[in-house]
Amino acid sequence: MRTRSPPPAGGRWPLLLLGPALLGAAGPDLPTALGLSRAVVGALIVLLSLHGLHRLALLLRLARPAPARPLPPPISEADLPVITVQLPIYNERDVAGRLIDAAAALDWPADRLELQVLDDSTDDTRAAVDAAADRARAAGRRVQVLRRSTRAGFKAGALAAALPSANGALIAIFDADFVPAPGDLRALCRPFADPGVGMVQARWGHLNAAANLLTRAQEVLLDAHFLIEHAARAKAGHFFNFNGTAGLWRRAAIEQAGGWSAATLTEDLDLSYRAQLAGWRFVYLPELVIPAELPDEIDAFLGQQARWAAGTVQVAARLGPRLARAPLPLGLRAEGLAHLLAPLAWPLSAALSLSLGPLAVARALSGAAADGLDLLAFALSAVTLGLFYGAAAVAGGGPRRLLRLPLVMALGVGISLRQAAAVLGAGGPGARVFARTPKSGGAGAAAGAGSYRAPARLRWPELALAVENIVCVVILGLHGRWASVPFLLLFAAGAALVAGLGARRR
Repeated sequence: MRTRSPPPAGGRWPLLLLGPALLGAAGPDLPTALGLSRAVVGALIVLLSLHGLHRLALLLRLARPAPARPLPPPISEADLPVITVQLPIYNERDVAGRLIDAAAALDWPADRLELQVLDDSTDDTRAAVDAAADRARAAGRRVQVLRRSTRAGFKAGALAAALPSANGALIAIFDADFVPAPGDLRALCRPFADPGVGMVQARWGHLNAAANLLTRAQEVLLDAHFLIEHAARAKAGHFFNFNGTAGLWRRAAIEQAGGWSAATLTEDLDLSYRAQLAGWRFVYLPELVIPAELPDEIDAFLGQQARWAAGTVQVAARLGPRLARAPLPLGLRAEGLAHLLAPLAWPLSAALSLSLGPLAVARALSGAAADGLDLLAFALSAVTLGLFYGAAAVAGGGPRRLLRLPLVMALGVGISLRQAAAVLGAGGPGARVFARTPKSGGAGAAAGAGSYRAPARLRWPELALAVENIVCVVILGLHGRWASVPFLLLFAAGAALVAGLGARRR
């Protein structure tokens, strides 16, 4: 069985017309068109620079000393609460058994732990789930396998449907590709000695980070999220989000916030902000690392990233006005809005990658004066983002990982067309269809067991973008115009990387 993510509403080909459209905006009056285009591109550069400076601000915030918040003492064995571990699964034959086995091995008293396997599968994953559930029961665990007649609400619908039959005061959630260690549940539970804590999030580890170039780049991208963004926000007392898995919720926080909702593609982010707006405090444990599988093929990665980007924009539309009006400190509200609106950088990046080259070439061919703004913008945006991801690379694995920085930057730019389409189509028809990310099962997939591979296809929009920017670099080089070249080389490398990763499987 093969699955593929539906394309985002709106597609990406119309974006490729942006450069010519900018130059033709003023009709035959080329100087006017160049001036208008320069103003549009300048605005894009300024906005992207602000995005980069915000990432730099997160780094600086992380460097500031913060008052120590000692963890509460461990909960005594007699006072350990009942915990329900929910395992949402949908067509995951390659990893379902591994997940259930790991959950059954969690170090928690058998009379105070129940496993809920939320199996929406429509294929032979069901047999793997039933076999693993039988193994867990034989080991003395209480296991419910819950199956719905429809997949209404997708993952959010499964979590909401299972909650009424859960007995736990605390609800742990692990996605199908995660492998919690036996002691992880005790570490997650400890902060709940504070009655104001609503959710505790662990950091994601990576089971297959060394698999290929794509997984190596993803490792740094995710470390930037967990080691810098999450850590900085948690340290400052700002809102941050449950990541959908590898976390533990207080059931009362879920219910008081209004429960799971399928109104957006990122039900985890949506519930996180509703719970924190209701007054619940979140705790992040960067020292607790729970490993999972990274998408090892470009189609799966692009589908995951598009879902996250579109869902975040949907949450911003749904909760942004409420957050802006909330009786909370201005800095907290501002950081929360910056978090929810961050995906808007993708259309800006895509627009700049499409328009900067044609504009620079038009200026060179028309004899217009060179403009040093591009070089300054490169310093403000690309360099600040480079510092951000460079710090994440070092924090996650030491200075040697700085060698991955060009790859990470190229991948981040290369996916901008797909991400821009996802963001711009987030409110369109079909934009709330949840397409899960296929998991291959690690070593099993290497032997041919990874059975949910998306169909291979050449990514023509990215290939066209790479060719456009290379042609522009050549023309600018012949005319001695170098200010825009660093940007254009980054755009070309990123687009070529994504196109190449798609073509490699063909």
